[in-house]
Amino acid sequence: MAEKIERIYTVPLRNSYNYVRTKRTRRAVRLLREFVCRHMKAEEKDVILSNALNNYLWKRSIQKPPRRVKIRTIKEDGRVKAYLADEKIEEMKQEVKKEEKKPEKKEEPKKAEEKKESKEEPKEAPKDEAGKKKEDELKKEQRQKAEAAMAEKEAKKAIKEEEAKIEIAGKKKFTHGKETR
Repeated sequence: MAEKIERIYTVPLRNSYNYVRTKRTRRAVRLLREFVCRHMKAEEKDVILSNALNNYLWKRSIQKPPRRVKIRTIKEDGRVKAYLADEKIEEMKQEVKKEEKKPEKKEEPKKAEEKKESKEEPKEAPKDEAGKKKEDELKKEQRQKAEAAMAEKEAKKAIKEEEAKIEIAGKKKFTHGKETR
């Protein structure tokens, strides 16, 4: 069985401030990974940072990472996962499950469309060539209808974006009731 090692560390990130100002947070992430590799005896490719930890590092933008961070590391099967010390791991698993459910909801309308399309198709398999040709024609028609619907949606979206751009340009043109150009 695999061993599960869990430890809590306070990682100093002050050395990231000795680096180029526009790359400090990237450097802090790299320092954090190196620290975890060194203390948990793992390779850098096997270190996984949680989203909450990453957000904490990037919270104050790229130029001002935190000076230190308190983390909880868990090593299982050669993989090391790093979390914030006060982050609840059960919540992370629940969030992942919720995210998995969201795509399924998007697929349900597609399934409904497929069911409608399957009703239009003949239920019995055609035995002759004429039946096969009809089936191919039906599939082509359905494909064309689906493509036309997608193109229509994209066109509507493009029109909305253009209208928004025109509105923004109109607002920029007039400032305080006076034309700027």
